[in-house]
Amino acid sequence: MSKSLFAGTLFAATLAVGAGHAAETPSAAVAVAAGVASRPAADVARDAARKPAEMLAFAGLKSGDTVIELVPGGGYFTRVLSIAVGPNGHVYAAAPDPKSGDAEPAASKIAAEPGYGNVKVIEITAAGLLAAPSADVIWTAQNYHDMHLSRLHVDVPAFDKLLLLKLKPHGVLLVIDHAALAGAPVTETADHLHRMDPAAVRAEVTAAGFIFDGENDSLRNASDPHTAVVFDPSIRGKTDQFVYRFRKP
Repeated sequence: MSKSLFAGTLFAATLAVGAGHAAETPSAAVAVAAGVASRPAADVARDAARKPAEMLAFAGLKSGDTVIELVPGGGYFTRVLSIAVGPNGHVYAAAPDPKSGDAEPAASKIAAEPGYGNVKVIEITAAGLLAAPSADVIWTAQNYHDMHLSRLHVDVPAFDKLLLLKLKPHGVLLVIDHAALAGAPVTETADHLHRMDPAAVRAEVTAAGFIFDGENDSLRNASDPHTAVVFDPSIRGKTDQFVYRFRKP
């Protein structure tokens, strides 16, 4: 697909999200479309499944914003967020300890690339997050469930309250994750399937003081049986995903 065709497709997709959301942040999606040439081809190929324009519009992200991205993984959204907030914005990629078995070097490599100087890697610890500036948006894609992994021993209520603290007033927490069956046990499901019951996420986050502010159905897939690990070839890249927006009062 040519750059110009991709830009037109991405912008059209953003408008299709709905006039309310698209009107909030058309410039962010247009910026991503214009910056497609700076992103790896493998990332661009995933856009149809991950729908970055819709996600940016739903989050209300705009040029100049400060974003904290939790667990950037391979850096797909790190690049998208960096381009969207522009040179006057900032992306703080909160990653695991680089010396640990969970190390994710991609964000550090991206931060060193030309054009991505607004990316800074911080450690995803209380100290690392507290040292970062207050954010307009906190972004977690396909990893909120990881906080429930039994091996990590995360105090989830305390962590969610920390996220609330790190947002500016009326700031947004965007949660994208793989859906589990309703009522599925949280820790067991995170450990074995890397999924989470959407209702459990909503209950936890609102208990920390956030206001539930809507959901986006762009990534839903009713044909997902919700019983396979997300890495299973039969469902990988096609899982049923929920997208929740929470807001700080």
